Amino acid sequence: MAASSNAEETQLQEMEEDAGMEREMESDEEEEGMGIENSDDEEDDSSEDEKENEAEIQRLEEQLSINAFDYNCHVDLIKLLRQEGELSRLRRARQKMSELFPLTEEIWLDWLNDESRLTEEEPNREKVYELFERAVKDYICPDIWLEYAQYSIGGMGSPGGIDKVRSIFERALTAVGLHMTKGATVWEAYREFENVMLSTVQPPPGKVPTREEQDLLNTQLERIHTLFRRQLAIPLMDMEATYAEYEEWSEKGVPETVAHQYKKALQQMEKSKPFEETLLVAEPPKLAEYQSYIDYEMKVGDPARIQIVFERALAENCLVPDMWEKYTTYLDRQLKIKDLVLSSHDRAVRNCPWTMGLWKSYLLALERHGAEHQTVSDIFEKALNAGFIQATDYVDIWQAYLDYLRRRVDFSKGFSESGDPSCTIMQIWARIEALHCNNMQKARELWDSIMTKGNAKYANMWLEYYNLERSYGDPIHCRKALHRAVQCTSDYPEHVCEVLLTFERVEGSLEDWDVAVQKTETRLNRLNEQRAKVAEKEANLLRQEEEKTEQRRRAKVEKKSQKKGQKGSRAGEKRKAEYDDYQKDWNEHSEQAPKRPRGDGDPGTEEYMETETGLYGRKTPAGQRPGPPGAKKAQQGAAATTQRQQDDKPELRDDNNSVFISNLAFTLEEPENKLRTLFEPCGPIQQVRPVFSNRGTFKGYCYVQFESKASVPEALKLDRREVEGRPMFVSPCVDKNTNPDFKVFKYKSSMEKHKIFISGLPFSCTKEQLDELCKDQGTIKDIRLVTYRSGKPKGLAYVEFANEAQASQAVLKLDGVVLEDNKISVAISNPPSRNQDKYGSGGSTAAMMPRQAFGARGRGRTQLSLLPRSLHRPGGSASKAENGTAAKAAPGTASAAVNAAGDTGFEAPAKRLSNSDFARMLLNK
Repeated sequence: MAASSNAEETQLQEMEEDAGMEREMESDEEEEGMGIENSDDEEDDSSEDEKENEAEIQRLEEQLSINAFDYNCHVDLIKLLRQEGELSRLRRARQKMSELFPLTEEIWLDWLNDESRLTEEEPNREKVYELFERAVKDYICPDIWLEYAQYSIGGMGSPGGIDKVRSIFERALTAVGLHMTKGATVWEAYREFENVMLSTVQPPPGKVPTREEQDLLNTQLERIHTLFRRQLAIPLMDMEATYAEYEEWSEKGVPETVAHQYKKALQQMEKSKPFEETLLVAEPPKLAEYQSYIDYEMKVGDPARIQIVFERALAENCLVPDMWEKYTTYLDRQLKIKDLVLSSHDRAVRNCPWTMGLWKSYLLALERHGAEHQTVSDIFEKALNAGFIQATDYVDIWQAYLDYLRRRVDFSKGFSESGDPSCTIMQIWARIEALHCNNMQKARELWDSIMTKGNAKYANMWLEYYNLERSYGDPIHCRKALHRAVQCTSDYPEHVCEVLLTFERVEGSLEDWDVAVQKTETRLNRLNEQRAKVAEKEANLLRQEEEKTEQRRRAKVEKKSQKKGQKGSRAGEKRKAEYDDYQKDWNEHSEQAPKRPRGDGDPGTEEYMETETGLYGRKTPAGQRPGPPGAKKAQQGAAATTQRQQDDKPELRDDNNSVFISNLAFTLEEPENKLRTLFEPCGPIQQVRPVFSNRGTFKGYCYVQFESKASVPEALKLDRREVEGRPMFVSPCVDKNTNPDFKVFKYKSSMEKHKIFISGLPFSCTKEQLDELCKDQGTIKDIRLVTYRSGKPKGLAYVEFANEAQASQAVLKLDGVVLEDNKISVAISNPPSRNQDKYGSGGSTAAMMPRQAFGARGRGRTQLSLLPRSLHRPGGSASKAENGTAAKAAPGTASAAVNAAGDTGFEAPAKRLSNSDFARMLLNK
């Protein structure tokens, strides 16, 4: 009956529309000649409206591309697209919004009506059924269920269509049959459908039905009776009319049981009626009225009615997070039905994704109902992308997820020890027991197990345990841990003893202090004895090794002496031939120049000129044989000339105002200008004296003299400054001949307890990386990377801390750490002592003599020098690049040279000697 009446109404509407269209066409023909101008104006207005709407649509789409969770923007876009009739774009807009948010009743009804009119064929009806299924999951709305049931009636002609209609009606009654105001419409539609089905099974008038037809008729009548009885047992508005309809329809009247249930439901309806009337007259959002209604139903305690009131409130206030939170909390604590609870949580976070509390409750509900880990992780990822308002919300949601992960771990199971020798996992477990479970006893048991696995000898393990007791335990167990550490630690016992004394100084009594001092002293004394024994044993082993080496050396010498005895006669002849060859070479090639004084006859600053064989008989490289004296002077260049001009004015020098620069690159171009530019910020510069060779090449060192002595400390701060890839050494300008105890090395060569030494560093390591590595251990005062003179790193570094305790802590924490695939070693700085000058200022000439002084092939087997004694030069007179200016000779230097010549039987020459003079001296001898 309902279907036929709807069809008749549809036909009437179509007829009216056709008639209206005919009248409009007639009126258009009458006004065609009169209203041409008016129609043009209307078309212009409509085109302008369309342009404005299109611009607004593009603006809304662009805004949604920036923020997809803008709910109002989605609603406005759907309205505009529906107004413009953009069907494909409208479907996409609705689909995107439904993926992010549950749609309201109005949006769903518009969408369903649009799709229902477009899909009349059976294959397309399945798509509409799927759309209805999505709609009824978002909200419990009687109108949507009613539309769903009526749409299914249109397809009941297909196989199984009637059963499908009844199934949809039953689901609708379960969902919204308790709705006080709108539930009755679903009941009535269901009864009307069954009445239509009754008319199809009734036999025509005058025909006696068969037994099968009578059974079908009785079954259908029983269905209608059952619907009446079920409806009258539920408190609904206007249920008196339903009771009267049942009395009229039933031939046998209303049974007593049904009447009793009706009266009970009527009384319950009368109690709920004031709340319904209040909702009817209240203005949206009606939160207070719904809250009062929910409180009343909570007192009555009917879960189904509580749920339907909540659903009614949420349908009208879907964007109120507090209402969703109350509803989900009630479901979690009271109903605890998995499908209902999880679907409600999902709808809550889809409606209010910006509320962190709803996401947190959702994660807990998933864990509570045993959801898979992947599902929980996916929900957590969605929560992170929901766009929370405050940064603390992200912290809270992360904390909830981490709590879930921790609860997934079964701490009762053991852990494998093969891949965790330091028991890192057990340490974390102990900390969790102490912090989260407040179970220090379990934490202590775990640490006892850690120590029994070979970790009791390491100080850092005991200090970790002590820090745990310090944070979550008590002083008694802290003291016990430190006493055990003093007895067991073998790598850094001094540091453990210091920690124990510090603890007793802060926490302990006088008796505790005395016990701690006694234990630490006993332990350290025993340790020192052990170390002394080990050192003595190592010294004995070293002595034995040296004795064995000495024996091997003596055996080798004896063997060589035996061989020499066998060749005695041949050795004398060979020595004579070698001496003759040497004299012949000297007469042919030796043109050694005499000493020439620097400046105008200043005898104190002598400089040896290079000869063909070089200084002390060293051969010059091939291709660099000196030419005539005139050509050699021309090759020296302007640099050597400038140096001589500066050396000619010794009265301008002042070592107190100067610094000595060394380790510069020999290829440094214009060293004077570059160094002047580099040192000008330190103070006014009087002169820069780079040192050049006789060929005019830069020797890699120079002197910088300032006008004021106050500039020298500032210049010394530039020590180790990198110049063209090499560290530049800057030191005070001091004459070592007059100050032999002066040390250029500015770093200590003894133990520095506040400084650590790091080795094994990667060559690419920088100061910034070391600072990042060490800053957690204490206050860093200085970092020094050790390099070669060429500037290349050695992989070593020194890090200076504020005190010894911080340095000791850094050694414990950083020793063995892997940095860029390099395992570094860390220890307290204890550099070896630097060797003193082996020879002093007056060392022997033989010790300073280069190896080539005895010939190109080294020392001969005779171990005799073939250089005449008259050419031997005192070791202290050689010109040498010192950390200071050249030493000034004593006034008796010239006379000493004359005496030396006299001792050999020659008169001291009054003029400079040439190479030929020296040759004659050798021949005459």
